[in-house]
Amino acid sequence: MNLQQPNANDATRTHNRSKSVTPMSGLCTRCIDGCRGNCEVFKATFRGRELIYPGPFGEVTAGGDKNYPIDYSHLNIHGYALGAKGLPKGQKGDPDTATFPNVNTETEYGWTKKVKMKAPIFTGALGSTEIARKNWEHFAAGAAISGVTIVCGENVCGIDPALELNNKHMVTKAPDMDRRIETYRRYHHGYGEILVQMNVEDTRLGVAEYIIDRHGLETIELKWGQGAKCIGGEIKVNSLERALELQKRGYIVTPDPSDPVVQAAFKDKAIKEFERHSRLGFIDEKGFYAEVARLRKLGFKRVTLKTGAYGLRELAMAIKWSSKAKIDLLTIDGAPGGTGMSPWRMMEEWGMPSLYLHAAAYEFCKILDKKGERVPDIAFAGGFSSEDGIFKALAMGAPYTKAVCMGRALMIPGMVGKNIAKWIKENDLPKNVSEYGSTVEEIFVCYEEVKNLVGSKEIHNIPLGAIGIYSYSQKIRVGLQQMMAGARCFNVDSITRNELMSLTEECAKVTGIPYLMDSYRKEALKIINAK
Repeated sequence: MNLQQPNANDATRTHNRSKSVTPMSGLCTRCIDGCRGNCEVFKATFRGRELIYPGPFGEVTAGGDKNYPIDYSHLNIHGYALGAKGLPKGQKGDPDTATFPNVNTETEYGWTKKVKMKAPIFTGALGSTEIARKNWEHFAAGAAISGVTIVCGENVCGIDPALELNNKHMVTKAPDMDRRIETYRRYHHGYGEILVQMNVEDTRLGVAEYIIDRHGLETIELKWGQGAKCIGGEIKVNSLERALELQKRGYIVTPDPSDPVVQAAFKDKAIKEFERHSRLGFIDEKGFYAEVARLRKLGFKRVTLKTGAYGLRELAMAIKWSSKAKIDLLTIDGAPGGTGMSPWRMMEEWGMPSLYLHAAAYEFCKILDKKGERVPDIAFAGGFSSEDGIFKALAMGAPYTKAVCMGRALMIPGMVGKNIAKWIKENDLPKNVSEYGSTVEEIFVCYEEVKNLVGSKEIHNIPLGAIGIYSYSQKIRVGLQQMMAGARCFNVDSITRNELMSLTEECAKVTGIPYLMDSYRKEALKIINAK
């Protein structure tokens, strides 16, 4: 493991003065009276709780950088010189049919009414964060034209400045939620879906009732925390009036905007922002089944569950209860994760890392399967960004894992595409972009594909961030085709755990994936010892 520096990180915009750092505390080994900074202890001396979060808050995404003993990089993918699994029925594998462009990357999830996606990826919960709000058109249109699902995360209705509630404190108007759903649907063409996630406040506000009555959405997602933290979502606001409004709506707002002392500090400009927090959820088995039944009674055809990097007890609850409740998709999000609104030290130090959690998830699913109990469709999440990671995740959880949920990796192309549009307009393209040209048509390799998909008129309405996400999704899809072809797997369902090998014996012990010097050894020795 490399040395961590818990007292300094680019995420919190801090650094140690000394090259010598105490490993556990992250303090400089020689702390000088008169030091001008800028470690976290130094900066927290005058900015306090602001140092809990990556910054500038609302403008960045952040992911933990702790180096765990093992992770998905400790697995490699097998390549084979013969065979072909998953080809269309009746098609014999040969050099003319078993080509990587013929690999089918489509997947599906659901209990009775399935949702198909063009690639086994979908977005994480893009909820009430400022990053999600201001980039939504790019994210939603990009996911829709890419044929993958997008998750509209928690608290979107609750923080909407134009939210209207009835006398029962239930949503009657939520323009931002309307915008989010309508944007995705405008470009949806049969693959993927938009689903909305609920936490404690969303349930109390009647978000489920609103989205099915007004929009007829088919899927809703319950949430038990997330990979980066287990304390619920938070955002920051820089207006006292806005903080008081959110407090009045039932949110936890800190520091307390109704406290005269806090108001005085805000007036002095010492306090510059307030945090809005969601409440901790409390789960119990009967209550979980009752809530799933309530949502289905409202008319939802699919109910999904997202859970975070909790330990083995909560993981077992999620899998077992999802099995009994016939949950349509269970997303298991491992540490570190994070899209920018999590406390930084929590992102670094809380929860089970992805590989460990996913290995246990497979183990528990297999136990249920052997008992003849239904195993819910599974999605893995927690730090994935490339086709090799996606392949490994699908193989690790095979045959139960149907897709990989991605956070920052599916957000970044949206932001890059948006900024390229801005740079073109300002005639300020970076050299690493302008080397491909100066027009949208020259820069975006997938521009004509998207134009063919949406039409020559609509292409002018497509935000460039959406084309960015489509380009990235195509890279993932084609790269995955190549990985799958090398492993002789020509559709997603044909991927098995046999396609993986562990690079260390510790990885083999944790995952149950054979150490590379043991993988296929019996078959190899049989060939060697044959007469």
